[in-house]
Amino acid sequence: MNVDGGSSRGFEAAAERLRTVTFRDDLAVRQIPSPAGLAPDSIAFAADVRPDSHGDSPFGTGRFILLHDPDEPDAWDGAWRIVTFAQAPLEPEIGTDPLLADVAWSWLTDALAERGASSRALAGTATKTVSRGFGSLASQGDGAQIELRASWSPDTPSNAHIEAWAELVCMLAGLPPGSEDIAVLRPGAHPA
Repeated sequence: MNVDGGSSRGFEAAAERLRTVTFRDDLAVRQIPSPAGLAPDSIAFAADVRPDSHGDSPFGTGRFILLHDPDEPDAWDGAWRIVTFAQAPLEPEIGTDPLLADVAWSWLTDALAERGASSRALAGTATKTVSRGFGSLASQGDGAQIELRASWSPDTPSNAHIEAWAELVCMLAGLPPGSEDIAVLRPGAHPA
């Protein structure tokens, strides 16, 4: 049963706390439907960095899902699991940096540590892609993207975990902490 049905009082309290988190002004976060079948209880959020009037972001996006299963699946090492996704476009030169994936992963682990978001069974991937358009897509030129997928089991399902994820989404988009109202420049893009 997902958060809309509410099978667990502890889960409902954690979900309500997540709904009250305040994020930086240039990160639009909203609750979205949870994926079905992952756990008896779940709540999901989507984030977009400085979205346009249609809700699309040319800078970066992400997803955050809090899962609860009182049967404590072995892979989770507990009753709670967080699953996240964050991605952002990059300049092609940055996309070829051999340390890019390591840096992106360190942004997540640093954000969790700075907020005291203790966890177990942290796992994930950092994927960088570089592309070039051909034929009718040749005008798009070269492009690059970084994508981070991670999951972990929080010691307690506190707001520190979603706050760390939100920081990661902004960092990937080129907005470090304290950079509200600073322009983000991408090739061919106009300052926000």
